[in-house]
Amino acid sequence: MKPEKLKKQELEKTRKNRKILQNWQLYLFVFPAFLYFLIFHYIPMYGVQIAFKNFIPSLGIWGSEWVGFDHFIRFFESYYFWDLIKNTLGISVYELIIGFPLPIILALALNEVKDSLFKRTVQTVTYAPHFISVVVMAGMTIAFLSPATGIINHAIQLLGFEPIAFLSEPAWFKTVYVLTGVWQNAGWGTIIYLAALAGVDPQHHEAAIVDGATRFQRIWHINIPTIVPTMIILLIMNVGSIMAMGFEKILLLQNPLNLESSNVIATFVYQAGLLDAQYSFASAVGVFNAVINAILLITVNKIAKKTSETSLW
Repeated sequence: MKPEKLKKQELEKTRKNRKILQNWQLYLFVFPAFLYFLIFHYIPMYGVQIAFKNFIPSLGIWGSEWVGFDHFIRFFESYYFWDLIKNTLGISVYELIIGFPLPIILALALNEVKDSLFKRTVQTVTYAPHFISVVVMAGMTIAFLSPATGIINHAIQLLGFEPIAFLSEPAWFKTVYVLTGVWQNAGWGTIIYLAALAGVDPQHHEAAIVDGATRFQRIWHINIPTIVPTMIILLIMNVGSIMAMGFEKILLLQNPLNLESSNVIATFVYQAGLLDAQYSFASAVGVFNAVINAILLITVNKIAKKTSETSLW
């Protein structure tokens, strides 16, 4: 290697070290988060190998027999494979279609409100459910939708219709899950878009008003383009986790009568791994789920990068 190139690399290394020393407080601030991900997310990946072994706790991970892809093949050939895929994708896509645009619409509407008191009240009412725990929210949902005592069914009966057993009929489960999720998270998502809208230069709106633009035209040509990068990033993240829905709420709302439409990969892994002690098989299903999520994330990110020049990396 040429002496000039070596010297250049040394200067670059020295410059980087100097920047690190100058900003040591920032690195110290990030260090706990780094430790968290290292300890709870990366080191446990060592145990992923049990998906390829017939894991026996008494023998340990290294002592267990290596079986290759047997657990994956067993899952792919099982009678419930396509039902799990259909339910997981069905709930996730339904939630994405309904839940993704609502915070955008709500943010655009609130951004046009001039009454600050009304605006703050609506914001508080809409994002307050986000702080309700999943267990409490599931309990409220079960109570509200009870065929005998639920307030929703009382309202339906007042309108002259028969009460509906929402959580006992498989056809209603996906709608209940998605709408309760929207109720809990739409207001919180609105905050992100309102923060992005706060960056719009008022002079753009003033110039548009002078040119005779209507309110709808200003929203379409000024506000929406401003939040498009935020929309793309959040869409990529949502699609990237489309197979990794949390199982807590589904498990709490699940019962033998709606199992046909509520049994998803996450609840199946819980059942097989923790309740039935099929550790290797459950790990194989989890690895399959993670790989599909990674493929979706990379694919959508590449598409977004090519079409809009906005991406996660």
